[in-house]
Amino acid sequence: MPSSDSGVNSTMWPPGTVLLEEKTASGNSFILQPRPTNDPNDPLNWPTWRKYLNLGLVCFWVALVAEFINAPTPTWSPMQEELGYTDEVLNDSYAAGCAALGVGSLVLIPFVLKFGRRPLYLICTVIQLAVSVWSAKMQTVTDLMLVNVIQCFFASLAETVVQMTIADVFFVHQRGRMNTIYVWVWLFATYLGPLIAGFVAKGQGWRWVWWWNVVVFGVAVLVVAFGYEETKYSPRAEALESVPVPDISEASKVSDTLANGKVVDKTKDDNDIEIASVPALEATPLAINPTIPKKTYWQRLALTTPTSSDTESSFSFLQYTYQPLFLLATIPAITFAALVYGILVGLGDVMSTTMSTFLPSSPYNFTSDQVGLMHLPRMIGVTIGALITGPLSDWWIIYISRRRNGVYEPECRLWCVIPFLPFIPVGALLFGIGLDRGLPWIIIAVGLALYNIGVTPINSLVVTYLTDSYREIIGPALVAVTLIRNAFSTAFIFALTPWEDAIGLKYVLVTILLIACVILSGFGVFIRWGKVFRERSADRYRASAGRQYRERAGDNA
Repeated sequence: MPSSDSGVNSTMWPPGTVLLEEKTASGNSFILQPRPTNDPNDPLNWPTWRKYLNLGLVCFWVALVAEFINAPTPTWSPMQEELGYTDEVLNDSYAAGCAALGVGSLVLIPFVLKFGRRPLYLICTVIQLAVSVWSAKMQTVTDLMLVNVIQCFFASLAETVVQMTIADVFFVHQRGRMNTIYVWVWLFATYLGPLIAGFVAKGQGWRWVWWWNVVVFGVAVLVVAFGYEETKYSPRAEALESVPVPDISEASKVSDTLANGKVVDKTKDDNDIEIASVPALEATPLAINPTIPKKTYWQRLALTTPTSSDTESSFSFLQYTYQPLFLLATIPAITFAALVYGILVGLGDVMSTTMSTFLPSSPYNFTSDQVGLMHLPRMIGVTIGALITGPLSDWWIIYISRRRNGVYEPECRLWCVIPFLPFIPVGALLFGIGLDRGLPWIIIAVGLALYNIGVTPINSLVVTYLTDSYREIIGPALVAVTLIRNAFSTAFIFALTPWEDAIGLKYVLVTILLIACVILSGFGVFIRWGKVFRERSADRYRASAGRQYRERAGDNA
């Protein structure tokens, strides 16, 4: 966004609308959004290898957390034999975990905003290690419930803080791929965990599923402690932001950049008039300021990164816990993203729990390892969806922006959702009808694969749309999304057993699928009127952004 002193009316920019490309006399110049500073410690200025190493470590952490949350389902059958848990108790424990996933980020994200990403990544990993030991020694229903609640409470960070990390490090034209990688890792590990757990439970006993988690989380503590760098950026006083981008209404006037940094207005007649109030665009970041010292390795591994005093928010710390609820109720894009994410994940969770209770019974009589293998088609599905979506969405936004004089609107990404929408009802119906009627397992497997081909692109694109539109409040926005996402799962799983008893599995899934189709039809609404919604909610967004613990001042990209 242009600064207020640039002489440009910045209020004409709806949140998320940016200029990605400028036409100059020498050709098209690509504009990096958000604008980096001249500080070598700014994560936007990190070398590419360092950005990808950081993302790789985050993805490793996400994979472990997703595996830990979802590994229990193949252990249910042997756990029932040893400890006598009923199906209803197991479903309730799963639902309790879903509820904790929703509440956890509501409590934890204010700490992420205030003290940085790194301390919460590390604390979460240590707690998951401790809960792994507890899980391996489980004896009672109380143990089962508390293990699910505590592990999911802290695991909730994996559904919110990663997108914040991506927004810290990567530019707008890269976020589609990065968010797709994150969603793929999350879903792939979600399904890989039960697959591995099934074989471990059969070969070594169900308790060894958790002892192996003790080992991998022990490794993860070391990896996070000595490998992951903080991406929260608190600028130094001498760190200047790159030259801001002019208002869209001025973009067509910009043609040549003079050596003195002024822009020539070619819309005038014969006499070129220098407009000192409109800053020159840059296609690359400012040169790095050599007077700013680079942080040492140990400085980059500081346990906390407090917000600098000059960017402190007037908001109290406690108010951050209910700000997501305000955003959910007042900004349509956040409400829509929450509903989309919630219904798709909730339907997927219903598939997981029904599969774990139906497949061990007649006519399938699957063992724990065979139940685990049924997650293989889901892994294939998410991989196919991710391979298509990541490159497609980032290529598409550059292509469509060039056709709009370099202007990028976040709604451009939503067009990429349309080809994947039919996979949701087709996959869910094949799964539900197949399982309900005892059809061959291959039909159920195909349904799972098709459903996940659709889920991966839709989830990654709706999260990226939200990140592009409301970057400065992406933390609390994702908390709101996670809250609704887990509210769906909690409600569905708690109600699942009596619901199935009343109307049967097929009609349970059909009912949820009808709700999903109504919500997914909203993509058409946002493709057509999403910009209008952003314009009308701009004041609420800027007011909420102004209350954040500000990190990159003036960045509304």
